[in-house]
Amino acid sequence: MARDFSEVYLYNFEDLKVGQTASIARTVSEADILAFAGVSGDTNPVHVDQEFAAGTAFKGRIAHGILSVAYISTVLGTKLPGPGAIYLSQTAKFKAPVHIGDTVVTRVTITDLKPEKRRVTLSTISSVGDTEVTVGEAEILLPKH
Repeated sequence: MARDFSEVYLYNFEDLKVGQTASIARTVSEADILAFAGVSGDTNPVHVDQEFAAGTAFKGRIAHGILSVAYISTVLGTKLPGPGAIYLSQTAKFKAPVHIGDTVVTRVTITDLKPEKRRVTLSTISSVGDTEVTVGEAEILLPKH
């Protein structure tokens, strides 16, 4: 039995405009870091061992950089362009660490639209306060629906 998903889409391609933006905020907990380590298998002690991490330049445990990229995926898949969007690529530069208790604000902004290919390019920035922690660019395919 085919299911009708048309009600889950937030945007038709034709509704999108350069400059449109969306964001989320997430506060990183110890449980988030441990769950991410478990799911990804990345148990680097800088993420999971306080004693080890205290001896690093960060002076304590930090979140996985890819966790900030996961927040970008959250915005793209739930807000802009939203459900049904297909993530094609992502660049990411990690500029600063994220610590337990930090609130990460992730914002995406449409920078280019390619109607003939139904592709959307977005700048992606995650920040803690005034500090950018992850910056990059994503390309999304928005299928017909």
